[in-house]
Amino acid sequence: MQFCSFRLLKSVLAALLTGALAGCVGAPQSAALLASWEQQTLPLQSPILLDNVPFFPQDEYQCGPAALATLLGADGVAITPEELVDQVYVPARQGSLQIEMLATPRRLGRLSYPLLPELQQVLDEVASGRPVLVMQNLGLERFPQWHYAVVVGHDLAREELTLRSGLIRDYRVSMRVFERTWSRAGRWAFVAVTPGDMPVSANVQSYFQALTAFQGAASAADSQSAYDAGLARWPDSLELAMGQANLVYDGGDPLRTRDLYLDIVARHPQSAAAHNNLAQVLLETGDLGLAEDHARRAVALGGNFSQVYAETLQSILADAAQQ
Repeated sequence: MQFCSFRLLKSVLAALLTGALAGCVGAPQSAALLASWEQQTLPLQSPILLDNVPFFPQDEYQCGPAALATLLGADGVAITPEELVDQVYVPARQGSLQIEMLATPRRLGRLSYPLLPELQQVLDEVASGRPVLVMQNLGLERFPQWHYAVVVGHDLAREELTLRSGLIRDYRVSMRVFERTWSRAGRWAFVAVTPGDMPVSANVQSYFQALTAFQGAASAADSQSAYDAGLARWPDSLELAMGQANLVYDGGDPLRTRDLYLDIVARHPQSAAAHNNLAQVLLETGDLGLAEDHARRAVALGGNFSQVYAETLQSILADAAQQ
């Protein structure tokens, strides 16, 4: 896998120019978005240019660190590509792997949120003021030329996107050409957000997954801010509510955990896992009678973790028998 080498760019450009002559072939999302824009059914402000996003001209094969420093700098993390090389660059592959590109912002206190493979989400995030890191294949399917760049603007009237890319600060590219290069790299894109902020394109399941990954590297305070933001947007999310309660429990506050789980089972009475976890916390706080009630409810509801629920109930009954 070869990344960001501009020695091969001339031959690649020939292929791209050939593709550009084919109109919207191979760029269905661009065609649909531009048609909606022309028909005034796409409620999206344009043009947009995030001119304050930093720019780091890249060295050969260093598009990963340069793009990541650009993305993080836009969210207030003062860091250079040189400082990121050891974290994301893989010399044997002469490039940066996507898993490391996502992991590094988490270590620096930012939540990495992968977008769906939809150009609309890229445009929406940029319109909200948030740049988007994308992966492209500037070559062909058989001869890939992988490249990371950051989308910082769009002009639908001109059918263009603006990227921080390679050695060019404001690289303007046809939306259709961009979509083809982006599609050949799996339409991969993500944003990095401060805990407590929310990507405009976020959905609850993807956000919970991103937050779960973030929590493994983040401080408890940052994780709590991210949960607060998620629950403010999706107050009825069982996954987010239980994740927050477990975070509080891990922080050594069983009484607040108990109160959170009492609220969860009130909102989600059919969640066996929530009843089981509440029963465990009640056992630890000494309310054996109520603990047994919720443990029995979990056992009755059953599910994939029925054995765990049964063990919780047995622990409660054993403690009660000793008193």
